[in-house]
Amino acid sequence: MSIMRTKSIEQSIRDTEDPEFQLKKELGPLDLTVFGIGVIIGTGLFVLTGEAAAGYAGPAIALSYVVAGVACALAALCYAEFASTVPVAGSAYTFSYAALGEFVAWLIGWDLILEFTLGAATVAKGWSGYLVEVLGTMGITVPTGLYAGGGAISHDFLAVLVILAMTGILVVGIKLSSQFNLVITTIKILVTIFIIGFGVWFIDAANLTPFIPAPAPAGGGYGEGLDAYLIPSILGIDTIFGVTGIFTGAALVFFAYIGFDIVATTSEEARNPQRDIPIGIFASLGICTVLYILASVVFTGLVPYDTLATAAPAATALEATPFPAAKFIVSLAILIGLTVVVMILILGQSRVAFAMSRDNLLPRWFAQVHPSFRTPYRITIITGIVSAILTFTLSLTTLGELVNIGTLSAFVLVSIGVLVLRRTQPDLPRAFRTPLVPLVPIAAALLCLFVMGFLTIGTWVRFLVWMAIGMVIYFAYSRSHSRLGREGDSGGNVRET
Repeated sequence: MSIMRTKSIEQSIRDTEDPEFQLKKELGPLDLTVFGIGVIIGTGLFVLTGEAAAGYAGPAIALSYVVAGVACALAALCYAEFASTVPVAGSAYTFSYAALGEFVAWLIGWDLILEFTLGAATVAKGWSGYLVEVLGTMGITVPTGLYAGGGAISHDFLAVLVILAMTGILVVGIKLSSQFNLVITTIKILVTIFIIGFGVWFIDAANLTPFIPAPAPAGGGYGEGLDAYLIPSILGIDTIFGVTGIFTGAALVFFAYIGFDIVATTSEEARNPQRDIPIGIFASLGICTVLYILASVVFTGLVPYDTLATAAPAATALEATPFPAAKFIVSLAILIGLTVVVMILILGQSRVAFAMSRDNLLPRWFAQVHPSFRTPYRITIITGIVSAILTFTLSLTTLGELVNIGTLSAFVLVSIGVLVLRRTQPDLPRAFRTPLVPLVPIAAALLCLFVMGFLTIGTWVRFLVWMAIGMVIYFAYSRSHSRLGREGDSGGNVRET
């Protein structure tokens, strides 16, 4: 009954061949790349860029994207090795099960459930707001009773509709989801390129000078109590902007990079995962990093950076151009982009929970695959319903930091997992090998931990409370129901780390 028992790579792969839980292999490298881009470009670029630039980094927000991008690139090298070696649904959960043991795998799976489910609910809430804005531009007034029109808590029927629609698409089939994502993500990429190519002609160089604003008194910028940022609070830093602002900005805009790990959750549905998963991870991350840096320069070049702390900073920036229609185009692009983000977050959550249920760490009933569509329809529907309830009843709040800390912690564990698996199974066939081991995994883990330090103390507290709840569930249910544990009790071969 050891909590550190590990699931062998061979057993993980054999589980995917069980007809009762077998997923359809429909995705190629283009599908995987588009899935990654589809969820990466969204709330982070179109919303958090403005907040981070106005409050912490100024025009140097472009450097914040570089810092966050480097952290993601290092983690991506570790993800690619695991995903090509263990082509099984579940992403960091599955990787951790193989390298770090069941208890760590459970914690990271529990972490990902929080990240994806609440992320989908929050993005859906934002989606309804942008829909109202777009329709308002067209002269169509939406009754306030249909969306979150104000107040601490307000019901949002529009957000529920988009979640249910995306859930339905995911239930029908992964290929339909991929085709839908391809069309919308293509539009989103083209509009992002349009924003860059159009806006660059109207940049005022004065807005970019100085590129790194001089440190200034925080004036509450780093908050107090639970709202205080961890590392600045420990070091007694009470200024914003400057070098510290760049790293704080990186912690905020890290949300913009969440998505390449979604590619790893679809490993089991890739036609050639050993080749295609690394392609999907690196292609989506590389394309988005370039677009982010260019777009952030355009945003802060069009208007003074301290005016970008709005709900739609891209639209605010383009108001400075001589063409008002540009604002409508940007708002429409955000609406389209958030639609895809909602769908892919639900996809990621359903695949993680599917893998956990197949291992009996969650009730096995959840892992049932639809006989015709070959999708994990039960857990997908449940995820959609839970997200819909959350978005219907809760106000629109900034969950970016909570999602970020969950993702960064997953990156840390995956990076450590590469080191552990290299030591425990050095001869394991690896289609992709992380270069410069142990330097790259160690650098990835340390950089991700450093970025986590620029999140608020309250975010750390909420994250630790959620993890504590997960530990209670593990010891009350999952440990005794574990499929791996029961096989070991029956005389199966269970490895210990």
